[in-house]
Amino acid sequence: MSLTFTTTKGDAARAAVPLLAVLLPAEPKLPRALSALDKATKGALSLAIRRGDFSGGKDETLLVVNPGAGPQRVLLVGCGANDTRALTRAATMAGRKANALNVGTMALWADDLQGERVEGVVVGLSLGSWEFRELMATPKTGKPRKPLATARIYVENVAATKASLAAGIAVAEGQRLARRLAMLPGNICTPSYLAESAQDIAKRHGMKLTVLGRKDMEKLGMGSFLAVAQGTTQDPKLIVLEYNGGKRGAAPVALVGKGLCFDTGGVSIKPAAGMETMKFDMSGAAGVLGAMEAIGHLKPNVNVVGLVGSTTNVVDGDAIRPGDVVRASDGTTIEIQNTDAEGRLVLADVLHYAKRFKPQAVVDAATLTGAVVIALGNVTIGVMGNDQSTVDEVLAASGRGGELAWQLPLFEEYKEQLKSDVADLRNIGGRGAGTITAGLFLQHFAGEMKWVHLDVAGTAYSETDLVVMPKGPTGVPVRTFVEFVRGRAR
Repeated sequence: MSLTFTTTKGDAARAAVPLLAVLLPAEPKLPRALSALDKATKGALSLAIRRGDFSGGKDETLLVVNPGAGPQRVLLVGCGANDTRALTRAATMAGRKANALNVGTMALWADDLQGERVEGVVVGLSLGSWEFRELMATPKTGKPRKPLATARIYVENVAATKASLAAGIAVAEGQRLARRLAMLPGNICTPSYLAESAQDIAKRHGMKLTVLGRKDMEKLGMGSFLAVAQGTTQDPKLIVLEYNGGKRGAAPVALVGKGLCFDTGGVSIKPAAGMETMKFDMSGAAGVLGAMEAIGHLKPNVNVVGLVGSTTNVVDGDAIRPGDVVRASDGTTIEIQNTDAEGRLVLADVLHYAKRFKPQAVVDAATLTGAVVIALGNVTIGVMGNDQSTVDEVLAASGRGGELAWQLPLFEEYKEQLKSDVADLRNIGGRGAGTITAGLFLQHFAGEMKWVHLDVAGTAYSETDLVVMPKGPTGVPVRTFVEFVRGRAR
């Protein structure tokens, strides 16, 4: 269910809503604009600040029940810092608390809400309030749930913030789509389901859609992609969405996503414990589709092509085995040393396919390596690329989008680890520098394109509660994709 946003100007003390969230920085002083609200709560807000019950620290909250007119409850939420990223996180906390309070509708006030700060709180409220309940039975008894459905944001100038509100809604819709797709189990979110989702995006936003199946890929010689798919009865899909918002014939930005709808590891099977999280191995693909959804709303003046390579990696009598050699569509032969390093095999052919669009730049995202989690934890995206200026653009885009990222090197010396005795490359480079050697593998197939790789294995989903969000999909890397495209459109 989407979240409906409106902006309004006026006194928040008169907001007749079940909940008003007030976002304040560290060591706050009650703003003059909230004096009427403080009076309505009989001074409870100023007293809480004066006594130190609320200090505005990151993720700090204090709920005040209002006995008078106006909002029924006031939720003070600490930002810590006073920048947009901190404000977005505080809004995320407010959205999550609103769901927990079962209010259905809320309002939000923060100081100086304009421009990117408006966009930030919209994205934050959407992130925090998102829930996945569509596969749960409706409770027959007890109080009906009221997930957050509407949010009113107090601003100084409604007309001046119209574009920022629309941009925030666009990004929020993209993230909600990506999170829903990632959360769906593998028996529902199949390669065909992703193709149907792309068809829905194309229809609603006037994009061109091309979907290739197994037979199409065989004709194109995509032996690397098809090697992963040869053990499954599901038809693999190469999904291509084209948005033409720029000049006719102008080189597009290409966004590429890994779409492994489930990954058992194949013959190199994963441990049973935790394997259920491998439904999230299509988070890169979800990120591409979410970004294309947002782009469809934003309508930037740049051409964009989104490419998704989707299949499942299963154990079967026909599945690839360690020691097999396959041939990618660019002619490169690959020795399979570990069938669980399958995402790079899919992306190899997808990246080569992307060359036909002659993109100005290509950015791919994949839950590619466990090694990136060891290196950067669950906080930071691993970034690699063959063109430093494009890498810098992506890092700047991730910063604007609040998705932390860090560049890893692609030094020539690491290529030694990918040498094979029987083929041009092998699909793993050993235990050391696993994220980097995976990046170097992809770099081979990117060729002369200006290319950047995002390893989102540690950030696209969380196996623990993140305080502002529950465990599950996070919406990464939708904002990085979108901000990169917006940067190219300026």
